[in-house]
Amino acid sequence: MTGSWMMNVVVGLFSLLALTGLFFFVLTRGALLVRGLSSAQNSAKSHVYPLYSNMRLIKLVDFQPVIAAILLFQYSTLVSKIVAGLGERNLKNKKVLVTSCAFGNVIPRVVEAAVQAGAEQVVIADIIGNELEHARGKLGQFEGRITYVEDNATAMTCQPGLADANIMFFLLHELPHPLKIKALSEAGRMLAPGGKLYLAEFHRPELPVLRLLSWAYFKVFEPFGLALWDSHDPVNCLTEMGGWTCERSTYFFGNFQVITATKH
Repeated sequence: MTGSWMMNVVVGLFSLLALTGLFFFVLTRGALLVRGLSSAQNSAKSHVYPLYSNMRLIKLVDFQPVIAAILLFQYSTLVSKIVAGLGERNLKNKKVLVTSCAFGNVIPRVVEAAVQAGAEQVVIADIIGNELEHARGKLGQFEGRITYVEDNATAMTCQPGLADANIMFFLLHELPHPLKIKALSEAGRMLAPGGKLYLAEFHRPELPVLRLLSWAYFKVFEPFGLALWDSHDPVNCLTEMGGWTCERSTYFFGNFQVITATKH
């Protein structure tokens, strides 16, 4: 009787995990594969998952415990690193840019830190209008201090040098490789001299078993992410561009990173 109960629990959990995996695959890499068969692949938004563009899906998935679990419960630590960096800067009468929205509470925490540090304005830019609308719903208390701009992180139309700080939270791993370079270049172009780019992303894990699991995850769900381990390591890319000083902090056996890059 006990063995049968345990078996039912195991089967139930496995089924739940399988269905969850299928759900995310269909709305991430699966969508890209289907899109690649159509003319939509030539649009500026062709790399954006339905998960990040459909408002119903955005609201369904943007649940803090789920987002924290996806990042192996390191989410708060990564955000805190960025928030601490903003808190150390004198942002009085300056602007802060958030390049691309992200799920969870990173945007409210970043905006609050920027405002407390004296920023006169926070500009939130995203290529998807629904993402901006969703972010607006989290930031009611900061109304009047935020500007929402529908803009492309790889070809920004905002004024160059507008920001003293620029936050990019888990965007690069979703971009095709050439666009990673363009996004980093644009991130720098948006910064004033001496400004800082705060970039959170995946990193090559130190533990072999974790590296294997991460490799499998990227192969199935995030086909553009593995390049961050080598050919498109953000620190290497910024260093090759020139004009940057970079500091990298890694977390959870090297699985995640926060890069603080200062523009010369």
